Amino acid sequence: MTALPGGETPGSPAADDDSVVADPSAAVPAPSSEEEGRDASEGATTADDAAGAAETDGDNSGTDEAAGSDGRAYTDRAADETDDTTETDGTASADGAVDGVAAAPAPTLSEAEAELAAQRELRKRIEKRKAEKEGPIDAGAKLSGPAADLLAAVRAVESGEKPAAAFFDSPAPATPRRAAPTPAPVRPRAPEQAPAPQGASPEAVAAAAAVLTEGGAPGALAGPAAEALGAQAADALREDPWQLLAVPGVRPEQADGFARALLGAECGPDDERRTAALVGWLLERAALQGHTALDATAVRAALAERSVADPEAAVQHAVAEGVVLVFQDRQDDQESAAPAEPREDAEGGAEDRAGQEPVQVLLGLDRYALAEESLADGLARLINACEKDADWTESASAAGSPSAAELIRAVAAHGLVAHTGGEAARAEPATLISAARGLGLRALGAVHSVDGRRRLAAATGDPTTAVTLAGLLSGAEGPGRDEEGAIAVDLLVVLDAPQLDVETAAILVESLADGTRLVLSGDPGVLGSAGAGKVFADVLASRACPQIVSRTPDPGPIGELVSGIGIGELNQVAAPGKEVVIVPVRDAGEAVHRTVQLVADSVPRAIGVPSADTQVITVGHGGPAGTRALNAALKQRLNPGPGRFGGFDPGDRVVHVPTPGRTVPGVVVSADAEGLHLDCADTKVVVPQERVESSVRHGWALSAHQAAGMRWPAAVVVLPGDATQGLSRRWVYTAFSRGERHLSVVHGAAQALQRAVALSPAHDRTTRLRSLLEAPAG
Repeated sequence: MTALPGGETPGSPAADDDSVVADPSAAVPAPSSEEEGRDASEGATTADDAAGAAETDGDNSGTDEAAGSDGRAYTDRAADETDDTTETDGTASADGAVDGVAAAPAPTLSEAEAELAAQRELRKRIEKRKAEKEGPIDAGAKLSGPAADLLAAVRAVESGEKPAAAFFDSPAPATPRRAAPTPAPVRPRAPEQAPAPQGASPEAVAAAAAVLTEGGAPGALAGPAAEALGAQAADALREDPWQLLAVPGVRPEQADGFARALLGAECGPDDERRTAALVGWLLERAALQGHTALDATAVRAALAERSVADPEAAVQHAVAEGVVLVFQDRQDDQESAAPAEPREDAEGGAEDRAGQEPVQVLLGLDRYALAEESLADGLARLINACEKDADWTESASAAGSPSAAELIRAVAAHGLVAHTGGEAARAEPATLISAARGLGLRALGAVHSVDGRRRLAAATGDPTTAVTLAGLLSGAEGPGRDEEGAIAVDLLVVLDAPQLDVETAAILVESLADGTRLVLSGDPGVLGSAGAGKVFADVLASRACPQIVSRTPDPGPIGELVSGIGIGELNQVAAPGKEVVIVPVRDAGEAVHRTVQLVADSVPRAIGVPSADTQVITVGHGGPAGTRALNAALKQRLNPGPGRFGGFDPGDRVVHVPTPGRTVPGVVVSADAEGLHLDCADTKVVVPQERVESSVRHGWALSAHQAAGMRWPAAVVVLPGDATQGLSRRWVYTAFSRGERHLSVVHGAAQALQRAVALSPAHDRTTRLRSLLEAPAG
């Protein structure tokens, strides 16, 4: 890599004369020991993680606060949780907000609504299927629903009434599963307009506002409270004030103050209503960091930190009330079960257990438990329903590379295949899709972003072969559904698979007919999904299907640098064409100045990449060199204006977040009574003004998580010295691999960069999918 002295940029005389290939950490002082940190979303789950999930941004400039009558501040987190929920900047929430945006009514986007409707439909389908299973066994007067079923299952096993293996097999469905669609062409179904979300009635909002005002909470929370708690929100809040924690952005101390105002002397830290609400709140916050479950020990520790005298009893009460479900990972397998009371037989069973390994007890919310179970069942169905005698020999022989041929042979014999590789390896799924279409199969590739769709279409040479995953699920893109409601494909290749969260993956697999082949393809070194779960990593770890590892390396100096990072080495690379340039900086102010200089002048002049094709990537949203500060400086230089459209001007570069976890780059065109008009990759989008503040922000600078799944001709990665705790190998790998032709690193992180790359990444999101996938083999 080319190291530039302070004050020089690509294309300047000093840079042109500099032929030294330097270590990225050169010319900067060594950091103190406190500078070393880890990725908040990939770190181990501790009591602090459980209590403080999604609260470590350190910059509240993107939130709106309304002070209650008692002086408490109630923070609206909607702006910061629309995207990037597992960001490695140390924050578990997103930055989807821009201050000062006006509001006016207009209809919501049909694609986003359809995606949310699909999620609701999945949950209904899962619940219906669960209801068709064997009825619950009486497990005590306090238990009901899934908690009772799970507790009864454990007790049945312990008593010897049923063998443990009986609970690994799913009961036969009430009706036969749909057959695989015939190869005959099916007329695509036109995309349907999803119904608009039903808002709370004015009466319910008014009643909730009255209770909130009585308790000293801002009336502005009435609408969100009515949406979260339903038409009887006022009664629910009066009976259980801690249900206010169900409203996005409300923190426990705020709910405690509200409860004190309503209950007076009856309010106490060990009130069962409070402890149950806290357990649910902790798991909701953990989900923002990617966990689908939490270790019960971490939950109990977090409860103790919030003045709960008996955390164990609090957890048991939350389970009994159905707030959370309990699962146990046993020493010989990972069996999901409800908690069981320790039993001691007459022979001294307690002594017998003393020598056994401890059993890990996990707590989880039912929405993620159902999604993981549905996904595991669906993947097993695809594995077992595949036609094994397909002859793809000629297609494999004609493949352009050994890795592509190996992938084709694996898909010919299996219903589920995992494929791993870097950017260059994306050519192999493209070859597979083309080969399948040549055999008369309906083959399709689904990607995470519009940019990914463009790159896949270019690789296959056919725009109809590529869709975005969100567009496929909503019906806005792709072949539509067959007469049974399944997506009309015979082979679906999902690229950018690490970006799949568990709920989206469950919806997708549930939408595939028996006999459909599914390929999950992606780079395991990049950051994980914005939503809860680690689907791709769990599938790989479970060994539930064949895994094809690409042998196609990424070319050029950037590819060489990123490949080294993937194995923990920050290597020096030769960059004769200034493909990789290091720009040392001393502080955050200099980092912002040099970043603007690179984007506006140096990269266009020296590399030939215009500013519009250069993406800035930084560690976090807050701070003096976060996305907010960088976007403000870049707007002032590249597109100055008064921000007359709620902080935006025509020509502003923005990102639109229609649903959490989706980042769609665009450019502001205009604004009117309908909302803000954007051009998103030649697609016209109108964002209603009441949604602009929570779903649109300036996009010259992004976080690495927002940039995942997309690439630009040039990338400028900013590593300020005050954000070293947000660095991890996965973060560096993701950020450095976003540039196709050029990478500039504005480097103020000193030795923290090398340490972050050297530390082995750990998939420390707590999930159950791997154990569910491994269970049938046990």
